[in-house]
Amino acid sequence: MFATKRINFKLAGLAAAMAMGIAASAAAFATDITGAGATFPYAVYTKWAEAYKAATGSNVNYQGIGSSGGIKQIKAKTVDFGGTDAPLSESELDGSGLVQFPAVMGGATIVVNLPGVASGQLKLDGATAAEIFRGAITKWNAPAIAMLNPGVKLPDTAITIVHRSDGSGTTDVVTHYLAKQSVSFMRDVGAGKTVNWPANDIGGKGNPGVAANVQKIVGAIGYVDYADAKKNGLNFVALKNKAGNFVLPNGDTFAAAASGANFKVKGMAPDLLDQAHKNAWPIVTATYILAYEKGGNGAQQKAVVDFFTWSLNNGQKMADDLDFVALPASVVKMVEAEMKNIK
Repeated sequence: MFATKRINFKLAGLAAAMAMGIAASAAAFATDITGAGATFPYAVYTKWAEAYKAATGSNVNYQGIGSSGGIKQIKAKTVDFGGTDAPLSESELDGSGLVQFPAVMGGATIVVNLPGVASGQLKLDGATAAEIFRGAITKWNAPAIAMLNPGVKLPDTAITIVHRSDGSGTTDVVTHYLAKQSVSFMRDVGAGKTVNWPANDIGGKGNPGVAANVQKIVGAIGYVDYADAKKNGLNFVALKNKAGNFVLPNGDTFAAAASGANFKVKGMAPDLLDQAHKNAWPIVTATYILAYEKGGNGAQQKAVVDFFTWSLNNGQKMADDLDFVALPASVVKMVEAEMKNIK
């Protein structure tokens, strides 16, 4: 009996030693990678990174510094992958030796600080929103806003425009939407990661910076990703979509906009703005990963592919939980095929 116990203890000790050895070997082969870029998908990438580390032991460090910063760093070869909400053109990808693919889809929201006006109560159409953001409408009780909001008590409060101070993919998405609604906006402000905002404006760094300024300035209007708006308890604007319906930002209206997306276009970057579906939120975008087509470090390149392959197949529910829109299974297969170009 005692001999049997000694054998069992030895076997248990051997099993424990083997388990520790396997864990140590896995840790030894784990490759850590770094990424930087768009703040829009920061919540998703960090959630994926936590789950991936638990599953594989590999660390993924992503810094939300804005799309322009992510593009700059990936081109400077200081990170293993970059994140951008403003996709690069095919010629820019080829010139920089980069591969681009979508990770998740989500919505940019218009948010306001108007005491006495509940979240979702204020309605705007695209043309009026464009006039506000170009500085042509300066008071909240202006006739153009009042016409869209009968019965809503609008204050005689000055409008303060809050925008990103850094080069931003969220700015790129929102300004391209507004430019579609108004030639005057395109002429005066422009469309891109940085634009010429009017004088009654305040900048904030990253989506969190914009959210913080909207929170503290009465009469403010700004734009942030849906996750930051929810996290900070900001009040949403209901937007009139292309079908003529006023809709609110949420997972269902984002998915409605994404339902007809064609990711077979070059660079895998379809235009998701102002889609025709009756329930579509007008400002929906995909967010993109940039990686080196041919990197100097094969292990790092493989680690990038491994992380995003794992995330796209295991992390889509996490994206849904954070109010992003998961890529359809068919698009995931296309992304996996595109990642084969990463050597």
